Amino acid sequence: MRGHAHLVASYIAGNSPFHRMALWRKAVLLLAVAVLCLASPAISVTLGVIITTAVLIAAIAAHGVAGLPWGRLWRAVRIMVVFLVLIAAYQWWQHGPATAWQVVAAIVATVLASNILTATTPVDELLDGLGAVVRPLERFGADPERFSLTVALMLRSIPFVIGAFSDVRDAARARGLERNLMARSLPVVIATVGYARATGEALAARGLGDPELPGEQ
Repeated sequence: MRGHAHLVASYIAGNSPFHRMALWRKAVLLLAVAVLCLASPAISVTLGVIITTAVLIAAIAAHGVAGLPWGRLWRAVRIMVVFLVLIAAYQWWQHGPATAWQVVAAIVATVLASNILTATTPVDELLDGLGAVVRPLERFGADPERFSLTVALMLRSIPFVIGAFSDVRDAARARGLERNLMARSLPVVIATVGYARATGEALAARGLGDPELPGEQ
């Protein structure tokens, strides 16, 4: 399936300041973007528009500093276009154009900041960082390694399913069955189940299946 070529949170090698920056610093910057975008509406509409616009411009500029392809920036926004238009229309209707712009700019800025973090950080480093965040919860039964493994599987599975939908859609269109719901959905279900089974068998072969319950032999 072409789904393996669809990359979610894909790392792009480089030597920019963001590539060299420690993961925790990038996480703090991402948190700062989110806080500024979410907290600014509580101050005033005018100041909120100024802040969110400045943060959005900074996020776009950061993409250039990180040396990321501009096409990646557009792809990050393109997948949200319908969602953003609906939100903007509702906010404009309820609160006016200033609030509509503020909300949309905040969403786009946060997504772009997240995109910079994932594009400039190797997946292994991201997973290690997530494991470190979960590690203090070990005393409550959390398993950092299993949590990181779950996230890694998610990052692999989402691209596969996206690619499966794309492949099946193209195949159905080639056969003139683009309006046939079964032709467009059943192969995706079969491919996804097969992928899940293969992944489960691979994990079991490496002793990474479900943990033994108390009392099991």
